[in-house]
Amino acid sequence: MTDAQLPYYLGCPSWSENAWREGLYPQNAHSSEFLSLYAQVFNAVEGNTTFYASPKPSTVERWASSMPEHFRFTAKLPREISHAGDLREHSVATESFLQLLKPLGARVAPLWLQLPASFGPQRVAELMSFIDALERPLAIEVRHPEFFAKGDAERLLNRLLKERGVERICLDSRALFSCTSTDPAVLHAQSKKPKVPPRPAAFTSCPQVRFIGRPELHANDPYLKPWVEKVAGWIEEGRTPYVFLHTPDNHLAPELARRFHQQLTQRLPGLPALAELHAPQTTEQLGLL
Repeated sequence: MTDAQLPYYLGCPSWSENAWREGLYPQNAHSSEFLSLYAQVFNAVEGNTTFYASPKPSTVERWASSMPEHFRFTAKLPREISHAGDLREHSVATESFLQLLKPLGARVAPLWLQLPASFGPQRVAELMSFIDALERPLAIEVRHPEFFAKGDAERLLNRLLKERGVERICLDSRALFSCTSTDPAVLHAQSKKPKVPPRPAAFTSCPQVRFIGRPELHANDPYLKPWVEKVAGWIEEGRTPYVFLHTPDNHLAPELARRFHQQLTQRLPGLPALAELHAPQTTEQLGLL
């Protein structure tokens, strides 16, 4: 980052991609340096790693030493909590998870709860009980079709979340599903990501957006353009949006994030530029005067 801080949070799904050498990281960077390098460019990262496995306490301590105070880590609650029966039965596991992340302090904001597609309207009361007991900044991603049908179930969910100051994460996968490709990375992403309509929400001061793009960066522009306007509008309202950019295998996620920021800068002139970690290689010699 530059000395001037961004008025929004921008990042990728992770920081640990070896494929980002020469694009984001210097070629000779050690993997143990990736997080501190990443945090010099972006000010947020999705906490997907905590969804699949809880890190060791020593790993969390190392993260804490690498993340600046202004950095945000949107840690996902483990799937053993979100995808394993009644949420209310996992209060002990939830508290243990929060204690594990305690060294990160305010950088864990908000927590993310990603619910499975099977979690439907009949479980809304369960969800609200879990939220009320948590008493932490939280954002929720739902995937059940009824929560996207613009009917009573969606209106009730939105009202209850807004009343509690809980953000609804907006997943936009339209660009990904507009892609016709035999690329295994694209096919894998299309098989894993939900195909749901985007629901831009701003129930709190920190709207949350996950954009799943195509591998051809320029092909994402028609889908990015509305988000540039939406995010700019939120910033002008005094909100602090979170925006995370994905590509099918995430090899080009940093480049897509940079592309979004460049387009947002055109809409909001004066935004700080993202840092460059190393100078691009010169492809031609300078002539002698």
